[in-house]
Amino acid sequence: MFLQPFEISFKLPGWIEGFSQLYVSSASLKMRMAFVISAARKNVEQGSGGPFAAAVFEVETGKLVSLGVNLVTTQGLSILHAEIVALTVAQRKLSIYDLTVTRHELVSSAEPCAMCLGAISWSGVCHVATAATGQDVSAIGFDEGSKPNNWIKSLNARGIKVSTNIKRQSACSVLQLYIINKGCLYNPGKS
Repeated sequence: MFLQPFEISFKLPGWIEGFSQLYVSSASLKMRMAFVISAARKNVEQGSGGPFAAAVFEVETGKLVSLGVNLVTTQGLSILHAEIVALTVAQRKLSIYDLTVTRHELVSSAEPCAMCLGAISWSGVCHVATAATGQDVSAIGFDEGSKPNNWIKSLNARGIKVSTNIKRQSACSVLQLYIINKGCLYNPGKS
């Protein structure tokens, strides 16, 4: 007999609420990125997931709307990349599926993979800021999937501004910490 789950859910790490309370709204993109990268570091240190974090902020105020971290290995769901988690939490919190209602941005500790790129395109954010590059992430062993070389141009064509290499070295240090801590390099079909 076939049984289909009626509900799918995931849990955020216990530390994330208190950590989010530490954020002070800032007009500085570098300050917002520093907060996101520190969440990625905390995720590694706590063993609660992969070396990635992302957050949704209100563009005009710098107010934090949601914080997401990579939960793939701890929740057992391949789609729980930090960007997907941050967008999901923001949309659920605001009870909207389109983040264009108020201008929002996604700040991520790394460039989006192929899956997250698609999610960003449909999320309604007007700005994406990234730290580590796809090459940085691939260099430690993650498979980023097939995404276009001109991914920035494709987001720009949708009216989404992109800023890259914001505090890149700091984000790369978190990737290295993950390797030092023998973090799981989960890759589809290769794990």
